[in-house]
Amino acid sequence: MSDERRKLIAGNWKMNGLVDTSVMEIKDLAARASKIDTPACDILICPPATLLREMARISLDSPVQIGGQDCHPNEKGAHTGDISAEMVKDAGGKFCIVGHSERRADHGESNETVRAKAEAAHRTGLIAIVCVGETLEERDAGKTLDVITDQVRNSLPAAATAANTVIAYEPVWAIGTGKTPTADDVKAVHAHIRKDLAGLMNDSGRVRLLYGGSVKGSNAAELMAVENVDGALVGGASLKAEDFWPIVNTCI
Repeated sequence: MSDERRKLIAGNWKMNGLVDTSVMEIKDLAARASKIDTPACDILICPPATLLREMARISLDSPVQIGGQDCHPNEKGAHTGDISAEMVKDAGGKFCIVGHSERRADHGESNETVRAKAEAAHRTGLIAIVCVGETLEERDAGKTLDVITDQVRNSLPAAATAANTVIAYEPVWAIGTGKTPTADDVKAVHAHIRKDLAGLMNDSGRVRLLYGGSVKGSNAAELMAVENVDGALVGGASLKAEDFWPIVNTCI
């Protein structure tokens, strides 16, 4: 990893968490992180919108940061059930995930929609975590790199920089399945993304590239050691501090 790229371990809680149990978990995580004088990586939790403000309040004086799982492209308006980037920031968020495969699949989000959401995050001063990844069918057809190139080139705003954007590679077939690509597979895709970014951004060498998809304590060290892997986007293993901490611990 380049000395200019600080690793980021991000937890995506998805549609999980009620106040009572979630407060206990974020307090536990914040307490663990606060025992480290100067953590060598950034630590992020993206809870459901209902928990954003409370999680941000609890973690305020700790190294743990809070982010949103999605945002609407518009600042406000008649968009029932949506949340704007401004609302994420107002609740204490510092980051916002956009284009997660579950949003692309379940809500039909196109690259253009993802780009508009990333632009909204940038407009508000949030760091956008732009997700890309191929399906099993695309992988089996040998289209992985073509799919990734299309998503990277068409999901990133023109104003994307290393300061306001993180890329997360999450092969769709590995999310929540317990399956992971080999270290060589991950290395190849991340190298390909790095190459694609070189044609899009002046500071492409400083953009953080995360790997996501069934990351857990038992495989995190191997994955975090792969060239061009600058951290992880973690799903189920981020819900409990005792499961998430071993992943964080690979980088601190």
